[in-house]
Amino acid sequence: MTVTWEELGWERVADGVGRCRLPVWDCTAALVLGAGTVLMVDAGSSLAEGARLRVEAQALADHRVTHLALTHPHFDHVFGAAAFAGADLYAAVGTEAVLAYDREELRLDAVRCGLPAPEAEEAADALPLPRHLVSGEWTLDLGDGRQALLANVGPGHTPHDLAVLVPGDPEVVFCGDLVEESGDPQAGPDAVPSRWPAALDRLLSLGGENALYVPGHGAVVDAAFVRAQRDALAARFGVS
Repeated sequence: MTVTWEELGWERVADGVGRCRLPVWDCTAALVLGAGTVLMVDAGSSLAEGARLRVEAQALADHRVTHLALTHPHFDHVFGAAAFAGADLYAAVGTEAVLAYDREELRLDAVRCGLPAPEAEEAADALPLPRHLVSGEWTLDLGDGRQALLANVGPGHTPHDLAVLVPGDPEVVFCGDLVEESGDPQAGPDAVPSRWPAALDRLLSLGGENALYVPGHGAVVDAAFVRAQRDALAARFGVS
């Protein structure tokens, strides 16, 4: 590693695992370093942001990003994906249809949220489609004993929510926007409220009591926080 996490403004979460909180929307992007492999989790909100992540990932790993996992198909998590040409792209099954056929709605949502229209149009036009679709669980072998488990735990925040578990001490779970720490979880028109608490139950079963849970927005949390948010969502939406 030629630079440290801290020198680039990233947060080291565990050995070989780190994340940054991107400006404007406080969106998490994460890296898992393997042996000659690099997994990026989410890609930022624009091609420029994706390019920044690509450069910083290569500086941290001394290797290009080889795998990219998208936690869900919202613009602030996927619009930088085209910057990672050559990386194997993973997402929950159904994400490919959103990126193929709903990119105009993604573009409009980005502009409504404040992304300049030319940047939104450029990113929407360039969106790549995921090559690898996860319907249950998919284990990535990143070399040198490092693995990452991709789990289709949704629906919840969207119909297509993917979590990423990185085994270790501690275990780390990247939750996407199923969990938010910096504010109340956002339930947009594509949310599936009746299934969201069950998705959080699956997250907790993946990581267990001692894992670190990295939300799509906000600070790293523990299992107790996820459980409290699960109960608050159940009460909010009137489900068990």
